[in-house]
Amino acid sequence: MPAATAAPAKAAPLPLLARVPKATFRAHIADRLRLAILSGELAPGTPLTETALALQFEVSRAPLREALRQLVEEGLIVSVPYTGTRVTELSVDDLHEIQSMRVTLERFAFEQAWPRRDAAFRRELKRRHAALTAAIDRGDAAACIDAELALHGLAYEASGHRLLQHTWASLRGRLQLYWAAHHRAHGARGPRRDSHDRYVKLALGDDLDAMRAELGEHMQRGAAQTERFLRSLFPSPSTSRTGGSR
Repeated sequence: MPAATAAPAKAAPLPLLARVPKATFRAHIADRLRLAILSGELAPGTPLTETALALQFEVSRAPLREALRQLVEEGLIVSVPYTGTRVTELSVDDLHEIQSMRVTLERFAFEQAWPRRDAAFRRELKRRHAALTAAIDRGDAAACIDAELALHGLAYEASGHRLLQHTWASLRGRLQLYWAAHHRAHGARGPRRDSHDRYVKLALGDDLDAMRAELGEHMQRGAAQTERFLRSLFPSPSTSRTGGSR
């Protein structure tokens, strides 16, 4: 009888590769698109198509759509039914509304936070100011925007006013777009190194009226040049309006 054929050896099982959570895909896509928008790589009004983005990021539609929904919530992109998704445009009218709203809201935030400014508030304000200064020194434009949002956000956090905090959160996307346009208008990668020195000094001081006055002046500095920059992007009223669901 012929010799029995030995059974083939079983292949060693492949090591299990850790799956990348979908949330990681979403966060990566959102971070990359946010950076492209704020750097100007994706210009205002640029259409965003799911097919092209899915191919570019090599992901399925599910995490891509989650990332796009996040950026819609942040106000960085708009999704218009039957039209599509595109990068949010920031018009001169938007600039004026942002400026007036910010002054009003931040004055109110400081009025609410003023008696709550304890030692922890003061330490945190100095820490956030130092983080902004470090980002400016590195020339990191995206980090500057994040750090500036964090610095201005402290008064809202300390206010103890939940509706005010929600309103501030809803403005973050527009503020990011505004600061990105402001930096490009001034040919800079962030604010001036000393741009928040007086703001921080007064926020640590005892004169609320001086703080209120500084907030108005602080938010007007350089606004005229930013307005000229936006007018150069959107020369006519028909192209200067923002669209979408926000």
